[in-house]
Amino acid sequence: MPLAASFQIDYLQYLSPDGTSNGRPLPALARDTGRLVELFKQMLFVRVFDTKAIALQRTGKLGTYASCLGHEATHVGIGAAMRPEDVFAPSYREYGAQFMRGVKPREVLLYWGGDERGNDFQVPRHDFSWSVPISTQCLHAAGAALAFKLRGEDRVAVSTCGDGGSSKTDFYAALNSAGAYRLPLILGVVNNGWAISVPRSAQTGAQTLAQKGLAGGLFCLQVDGNDLIAVLDAMDQAMQRARSGNGGTVLELVTYRLSDHTTADDARRYRDQAEVEQAWARDPIPRMRTWLTAQGLWSEAQETAWKEQCGHRVDQEVDAYLSTPVQPVEAMFDYLYADPPPELLRQRAQWIARDQEQHHG
Repeated sequence: MPLAASFQIDYLQYLSPDGTSNGRPLPALARDTGRLVELFKQMLFVRVFDTKAIALQRTGKLGTYASCLGHEATHVGIGAAMRPEDVFAPSYREYGAQFMRGVKPREVLLYWGGDERGNDFQVPRHDFSWSVPISTQCLHAAGAALAFKLRGEDRVAVSTCGDGGSSKTDFYAALNSAGAYRLPLILGVVNNGWAISVPRSAQTGAQTLAQKGLAGGLFCLQVDGNDLIAVLDAMDQAMQRARSGNGGTVLELVTYRLSDHTTADDARRYRDQAEVEQAWARDPIPRMRTWLTAQGLWSEAQETAWKEQCGHRVDQEVDAYLSTPVQPVEAMFDYLYADPPPELLRQRAQWIARDQEQHHG
């Protein structure tokens, strides 16, 4: 029988889980050791912030919070590869990438504290807000990428979703559009093994998540998402491919959710502890720390001093969040529509009148 098509999915990794080279020659970007140190520092900052956010939730000062513990290399690698004029359509967990693009930690805290102002990023204004419905943001990014192509702009749209999100129709529609129109779109599938409480094996029969992009005609690659150098290299290649008019890319970034799905979740109910312990052995921060230390670029003293700086900065952001005046209750109407329908405006007016009666009656 003649063969209609065949394919293979390559796996990109430079650093083994223990922080040593796996024998693959490092890409040229690894020669910029100063940049790698700064990006590692950013990874540490994200972890300090994440730890503080969980503590705030546990003490009643924050609502339900989605931790990014274990995703630092993936998120920082994505953010580092993007230019300011590019557009990012994240899910609700990519803090590392967003901090690098100008989103303030206080805005993240505002959002998870139940204040919609935290989802109206002051910088960058052209990025999309967080998307809690999974994978709808992929279509938004595809639309932005189409606009860039029609306008002849040298810009790339990047969107992220989880392994569960890659099974949504929104994801498939986005990659199909990207392939059909050769759009400058990068779809990063953050494969952390679990779609909340559903293991990857129970929600897709695909051998890899990267191969899903082949159906749309996109370049596809599986990447060790805990290897910062690999993520940077994969993103840089995808960016170059998009900017040169060679179409979009699907990157499967294999990492692990070391935390619960959110602070409202208890992953012990569905996840084996041995699996989690094995995942901790692949933690991206010790991996990069070991490699930098072996190159003479990092030390324990540097890390202690830097973490202290991170703690001070996070405390300042927390203070800014806690001191932000609470919005009036009727503000909830202000985030539903750009042009509210008459019925909604009537309800808003009724609420304001009722509130004034209660306070001044």
